[in-house]
Amino acid sequence: MTKKWAFVSDFDGTISKKDFYWIVIDQYFPEGKELYKEWKNGAIKDIDFLSTVFSAIHQDEDQIIRDVHGIPIDEHVPAFVKAVQQSGGDFYILSAGTDYYIKHIVEKYRLEQVIILSNEGVFKDRNIHLNINKEDWKYSERYGIDKSIVIQKLKRQYDKVYFAGDSEPDSHPAAFADITFARDVLKDLLTEKGINFIPFDSFKEIEAELVKTGDIKVK
Repeated sequence: MTKKWAFVSDFDGTISKKDFYWIVIDQYFPEGKELYKEWKNGAIKDIDFLSTVFSAIHQDEDQIIRDVHGIPIDEHVPAFVKAVQQSGGDFYILSAGTDYYIKHIVEKYRLEQVIILSNEGVFKDRNIHLNINKEDWKYSERYGIDKSIVIQKLKRQYDKVYFAGDSEPDSHPAAFADITFARDVLKDLLTEKGINFIPFDSFKEIEAELVKTGDIKVK
């Protein structure tokens, strides 16, 4: 028996206004700017880029958590999560980053019953290390986590699955979601692929769309 609906959102650049890897590069790893170019040119895989950046922090955990808490997010996200849940939907964060910093943001904003699907990250030796399990059902050699497989699995569990994203890794799961909300470069990528989407700049706009569909109930 399927549940009614779920909202699945990417984290970096979608919920957050700045990717955590840029915060690390700007504060601790200036060499990462050249590594970023190599990554974008396809010379290195996403997961290798992130592993290198997150292992170049060299700070105590208290400082790393302070940096994580400084990640700017869309101001309407906490209210949106509650609106989804109060209307019978489940809220997922689906990220090719790491659950290490996402968990701290979820705790900071007191978001309850949010399901995080991401690469496992642990604090070790004054850095964040990624634990990638190649035997995991959602493993991807390039991203660590295969977002497309996740969305396809959720589609078997829910009557309707919404997805929101902003960048290249999000172009793959967008093909399987019932409705995708896109911002930034994802809009161009989906246009090129011929995949339908609804553009957005803030979660207030997404909420307004879900009110129109009747999935979010206005009290």
